[in-house]
Amino acid sequence: MKILVNDGILDGGKATLENAGFEVITTKVAQEQLDNFINEEEINVIVIKNNTEIHSELIDNCPTLKLIANASTSNDNIDVIYAEECGVQVVNVSDASANAVAELVFAHLLGMARFLHQANREMPLEGDTSFNNLKKQFSAGTEVRGKTLGIIGMNVEGQQVAKIALGLGMKVIAYDVEFGNSIEIPVEFYNGQVIDIEIDFTNVDELLKESDFISVHLSSEENHVIGVKEFEKMKDGVGFINVAQSGLVDEIALVNAIESGKVQYAGLDTFENQPTPEIQLLMNPELSLSPNIASYTIESQHKIGTELANKIINSLQV
Repeated sequence: MKILVNDGILDGGKATLENAGFEVITTKVAQEQLDNFINEEEINVIVIKNNTEIHSELIDNCPTLKLIANASTSNDNIDVIYAEECGVQVVNVSDASANAVAELVFAHLLGMARFLHQANREMPLEGDTSFNNLKKQFSAGTEVRGKTLGIIGMNVEGQQVAKIALGLGMKVIAYDVEFGNSIEIPVEFYNGQVIDIEIDFTNVDELLKESDFISVHLSSEENHVIGVKEFEKMKDGVGFINVAQSGLVDEIALVNAIESGKVQYAGLDTFENQPTPEIQLLMNPELSLSPNIASYTIESQHKIGTELANKIINSLQV
């Protein structure tokens, strides 16, 4: 069988597939050329990430395609139901990138709490002439220990965020319609010790009201999950983070909430208009920004490749 790795598997995963007898093609094929390439090369499996779309028309046009492997936890870019109706399997990674995502949440959160997102902008410009003024300006940071983190969406990434927060001494509250009243979170330490901590679920209004920081971990939705009404319910001076999915947050409402002081600062890794985020976001000094890198670390890419390769092999074993 032939596998087109359009994106998502590094050398370790490629070697795993080749050792299992697959022919692996690593040509990067543009979206508009996928149909022709799959048919010309008689591709049986395609490995993608969320910047490649597999829609019903492509599935119809590519009869050799047997499996779609998505190196992402979200299948929003794949017509999954139609694929399965046509006998094309769909597999994706489960938790290989969860820790990478969670650590980026805290890269933003800890940086904002100490105003590093602003200091890193101002120091190169004024550090040599206004050092003491900048020191005074950025000396009113806060410590996160003892603060409340609200997590909206307790998927595997949300749970990993909770683990780090608990390790830092934060109080964690959560909202997720798919869970019951509580969830037990195992907090692992370097020496193998594990402490299980129970987190109670609350309603979304209570979470918005009580949280000092809020992190969103949901799949894409048709409408904004966080908009004007949600920001109004938040505690004054809240810190907000979205590294999960674009479209979850009303960006205009976020900017207005920052201007009013309702939101003190926000960390964003994903944007409604990618890859061209709005200028009012890019230029806002209260925003800590990163270019959609949440799931991308050296470690996570190796884990993703290995996990996906094994899922492909297991799915195609007769």
